[in-house]
Amino acid sequence: MKRRTMVVFAYDIPDNRRRSRISRALEDMGCRVQLSVFEGWLTDEQLNEAMRFLRAQLDSGTDKLRVYRLCATCVKQVLTIGCAPPEPVPDFLLV
Repeated sequence: MKRRTMVVFAYDIPDNRRRSRISRALEDMGCRVQLSVFEGWLTDEQLNEAMRFLRAQLDSGTDKLRVYRLCATCVKQVLTIGCAPPEPVPDFLLV
């Protein structure tokens, strides 16, 4: 199984249509943890594919995107209030 890294996507996209398109794509890769924040366990290949898609969709003049990669040890140290902690790294992948 390929190594997976917890990836957190946080964005600010003023355009409703573009924001909806981005959020739908990110929901396919992980789970929504805030209105404009998603997290998921991705392989390097999946992250590269996501970044290619996002670069093609975003307007660098108005849109903002931050992508954080967290190691498994860092994920265990995430503190939460009012929500569940991040999912642990998956042991298997359903295809």
